[in-house]
Amino acid sequence: MLYLLDRINHIVWGIPALFLILGVGVYFTFGTGFLQIRMLPMALKRFLDQFRCRNHSDGQISSYKAVCTALAATVGTGNLAGVAGGIALGGPGAVFWMWICAILGMILKFAEVSLAVHYRHKNEKGEWEGGPMYMIRHGLSPKWKWLAGVYCFFGVVAAFGVGNTTQINTVIYSINGVLRTHHVGASMIRNIIIGSVLAVILTMLLLGGAKRIGQVAECLVPFASVLYLILGAGVLLVCYKALPGAFRSIITGAFRPRAVTGGAVGSVMICLRTGAARGIFTNEAGMGTASIAHAGANVFHPFEQGVMGIVEVFLDTIVICTMTALVILCSGVEIPYGLDVGVKLTIEAFSKIYGDWVGIFIAVALCVFACATILGWGLYGGRCAQYLFGEKSWKSFAIMQGIFIVVGATMNMGVVWKISEILNGCMAIPNLIALGLLSPVLFRLLDQYKNSGTRL
Repeated sequence: MLYLLDRINHIVWGIPALFLILGVGVYFTFGTGFLQIRMLPMALKRFLDQFRCRNHSDGQISSYKAVCTALAATVGTGNLAGVAGGIALGGPGAVFWMWICAILGMILKFAEVSLAVHYRHKNEKGEWEGGPMYMIRHGLSPKWKWLAGVYCFFGVVAAFGVGNTTQINTVIYSINGVLRTHHVGASMIRNIIIGSVLAVILTMLLLGGAKRIGQVAECLVPFASVLYLILGAGVLLVCYKALPGAFRSIITGAFRPRAVTGGAVGSVMICLRTGAARGIFTNEAGMGTASIAHAGANVFHPFEQGVMGIVEVFLDTIVICTMTALVILCSGVEIPYGLDVGVKLTIEAFSKIYGDWVGIFIAVALCVFACATILGWGLYGGRCAQYLFGEKSWKSFAIMQGIFIVVGATMNMGVVWKISEILNGCMAIPNLIALGLLSPVLFRLLDQYKNSGTRL
């Protein structure tokens, strides 16, 4: 099964998804005059202003809560386990391609969020709904309606994989890793118990709907992210002399992998594909999923929320993923190139500086990140299910999510990751096609915004 999934993964992340992401990303980058770079300072300022005013709400989902919900889904196990696996499989150069995909991803996220807000509508409860499916349905001609259905189908399936079993599986793996250091063996019964407890808690939160998810995400994401960054900064302060070598290995490894990995990773294409796939896994740019959360924000102009998409990718990949990569490369931990070691490598890197106790913190951080991601993806999958099966399907979907949390606690990690990467690509393809077809609308909105003389 792993061999078959690996072949499918290479096909999906070959010409279809990879070149669409790079192609559409480059097209929007030049078409908007590198808007993601020019607007980044302003976007960060807006994010900080929203953070300071986060307690002021009129009952609607604020712009800040919407971006926290999106960050909850993106800042997850991919930032810890995905980056570590990417370095092991593609070499340090994979981090360079993550950065390139992040730069392109910022404009992709800006585009998909802006268009999602532009084409959104209100549901029976008076809540804003939007995302790639409504962007396709309302923005393109009826002959493209099937594409919205395809996207939602993969969205529902991916919510059980990318946003559920992958997350809980990594949590279980890290907890068992900590217990092994204290000479406690693995136990399937313990895995099922942990999965069941989390399933009950998260299912209850999912049943609370989009507003409840936003409230929880607003608390979990900043707290866990700041603590993780502080811990990572401590490693870099101790190992500051290794920083130049780490950056050198990233740049050199991007174009000459053999020179860094000793031949274990010898292809630039493998390095590029691994970096792109893991980068997209962490920030989800090009997949359109985050636009589902952003579309619920109470804003007046699409670009008000579009710039928050830029911030989302920047914080997720440029800040948190880079921190993980530098910790691994600076700590001096041995990297088993060619093997997808997942979170084990991240834990070993931190433990080399802080000692074995830090494994407990990483396990707790992973649990917080994973729970937040499951909630964020629960919103995505639930919206996709509602598009396909009607508004009343939310409750059934939430219960199924709880069941899959228990299932994920018992699955093989390699299979879970391969399936997740394939599903990421399958979701990105229809979304990127729609973004390309709707590019004239985005450019028109941009021209109107410039001519209006308004400022966000």
